[in-house]
Amino acid sequence: MLGILKQGSGASLGPAAPTPLTGFGLAFEDQRGARIPQRPEQTFPGSYKLWNPGTNHPQRSPYLSTRGNDINSKRGFSQEGFANYAANKYDEEKNPSGIINLGVSENKLCFDLLSNRVSIALVLWLLGLLMCLCYSLREEIARFLTYYGKAPTRLKPENVMARLGVDDVFSPPASEAFLIPTPFYGGISDDVYYYGNVQLVYAHLDSKVRTGTNTRPFQLTVEKLEMALWKARREGVSVRGLILINPHNPLGDIYSPAELLEYLEFAKRYQLHVIMDELYMLTVFDESVTFHSVLSIDKLPDPQRTHVVWGTSKDFGISGIRFGALYTENKDVSSAVTNLCYFHGISGITQYQMAQLLSDHDWIDQVYLPTNRLRLKAAHTYVTDELKTLGIPFLNRNSGLYVWIDLRKYLRRGTFEEELLLWCRFLRHKVLLSNGKSFQCFEPGWFRIIFTDKMHRLQLGEQGQLLSPFVT
Repeated sequence: MLGILKQGSGASLGPAAPTPLTGFGLAFEDQRGARIPQRPEQTFPGSYKLWNPGTNHPQRSPYLSTRGNDINSKRGFSQEGFANYAANKYDEEKNPSGIINLGVSENKLCFDLLSNRVSIALVLWLLGLLMCLCYSLREEIARFLTYYGKAPTRLKPENVMARLGVDDVFSPPASEAFLIPTPFYGGISDDVYYYGNVQLVYAHLDSKVRTGTNTRPFQLTVEKLEMALWKARREGVSVRGLILINPHNPLGDIYSPAELLEYLEFAKRYQLHVIMDELYMLTVFDESVTFHSVLSIDKLPDPQRTHVVWGTSKDFGISGIRFGALYTENKDVSSAVTNLCYFHGISGITQYQMAQLLSDHDWIDQVYLPTNRLRLKAAHTYVTDELKTLGIPFLNRNSGLYVWIDLRKYLRRGTFEEELLLWCRFLRHKVLLSNGKSFQCFEPGWFRIIFTDKMHRLQLGEQGQLLSPFVT
């Protein structure tokens, strides 16, 4: 990746005159309000050849309903990129010239620990044991979240909903329209749209640092939330909730207790449900930084409208197991989730695996977490040192599996079309990244790079040992 940029400094793509930076602060002055798409927004048509973006939408199928065609047409450039990666994966022996994946948020640093720890028990296929086990898993989840979320009182197992994945527990509470700060993990658009055609109202954050309340790039404030909310209401959109990601994906920010309370008080003031995505709660790798779960707040402003989503895919690096949990004290929400997710239950084998894993606090505290944090920090240091060497600005955070990097100086006119072309160029040179538009960032030129892969793959992906010369 860095090889492309090093060789491309004088190439036809750019760079344009670098944007002056104060820290990482200067951004476009366009302060847009909420954008309210009827379905997840796409800048470019949903299907196109990778190196020739801009072709027409695929023809609507006569075999699908209107909603079926809408869902079918949503395939965008991110999906195209992953499809290309899936067809040409890098492998040390079988495909050494394949694509390096630095775009998908997956922790590959502790597979050795998890493969030895997670076991399978076939005896739990028995239906009677399965029924008992379901409650046992809920007990372990409640105990786990109480301990690691530092809840002041013991969380109740009956308030836990366990399903196939975080996506499954994320969408049922949503209805009508939800407010969400951008940039944000783009999969949320799919989660809320595919189930119920829920609209997302964007509270756009920018990278400019100002005096007063805006002291860091992409900082979320109540003022920005209110601006987006009131703009939506003036346009006749009924906003029923707020989605927050903490620790944040893709920014890596961790909200302070004071910030959390401000957001929750804002939501209570407008009677908004709050879905807290705490998928990265244990993925903090610097002792100087402390994560505060919303579960740790002694007296929530509106406990009946505050819901927490968590799963093992990021904190334990086991995305393929498909396990997610929703914690809510609202019985109506719990009932709705149970009904809607009836066919999304977890198999007995997976329930047993997860119950055994989550109950072993000694192994988690003494073996897994210390090792994972050391490996995360080492990989993060390697990637950020390379970025510093090249002079690429980035948000230096200490959580998550990714770094939010600023490549705006490589765009001549600062457009999303140029951002897409740069993304395509990375992919053509065998490096898969995630571009800012896929996170609904409204400043073109930001990218997310994943640093949680084996070191030799990071080196190949970043130093350009797989890359051909940077050509137009």
